[in-house]
Amino acid sequence: MEITEREKVTVVGAVPTVWIGVKELCEKEGHDISSIRCIPIGGSAAPRSLIELFDKKFGTHMLHAWGMTETTPIGTMSRLKSYMEDWPDDQKYAARAKQGYASVCVDLRIVDERGRVAPWDGKTMGEIQVRGPWIASGYYDDPLSAERFTDDGWFKTGDIAVIDPEGYIQITDRTKDVIKSGGEWISSVDLESLIMAHPKVLEAAVIAVPHPKWAERPLACVVPKPEYRDTLTAAEIIEFLRPQVAKFWLPDEVVMIDAVPKTSVGKFDKKLLRERFKNRAPAAD
Repeated sequence: MEITEREKVTVVGAVPTVWIGVKELCEKEGHDISSIRCIPIGGSAAPRSLIELFDKKFGTHMLHAWGMTETTPIGTMSRLKSYMEDWPDDQKYAARAKQGYASVCVDLRIVDERGRVAPWDGKTMGEIQVRGPWIASGYYDDPLSAERFTDDGWFKTGDIAVIDPEGYIQITDRTKDVIKSGGEWISSVDLESLIMAHPKVLEAAVIAVPHPKWAERPLACVVPKPEYRDTLTAAEIIEFLRPQVAKFWLPDEVVMIDAVPKTSVGKFDKKLLRERFKNRAPAAD
């Protein structure tokens, strides 16, 4: 942030966890980062609350994108279409919080668990599949290719999403992270974004824990902001979520932790959290 302020840097890209740290630093030390014209952000879903805050408080524009090494690397980008510029702020931020529409020459679809192509209705979840001239068509000398690539060129990304009628995708989870409770899917990403909009929360990660009746139930791991470490309660988080999600989406338990473990590139490492809480006893029905 010192370099950005001194050199008037205009483009800075990083994953959402980095920008959560930047927000805390700028609020504490008062750095002027208004020179930044664009913040390409990806790797995981950026909470809408973070996108709004950087717009309104720091005068910087976050640009959501999605892609993978196999897509070389951009698959979608969340730019507003021309006629959306006149929309109310609430609708514009809702669109910008999605990962955007397919980039040029990229074919994109979502496929449900039965292999059927899902509609673009903004509700039906499925795995993202992509193909195109610079989308990988296979892995070199690797038997995994048969599992991840179809005969007609589609790459199975492992990301779960919905696509709205405008063509904007919204990542809801990785296939390994989605919570399957009583036959219904619960998006850990959506729950995390909602929890991180709580004014007392710094970070949040939601994982599935085993349940004898429902197969899996959500457990929320919450990192309070330093000034609220001793006062934020699980009940506050549940009451904050209650009017925003279906009842069965509410986490069975909220645990306060010191920090969410991160991978080497700054993404939440849910694998470590799942291992830590794998023997957590389920809440009574």
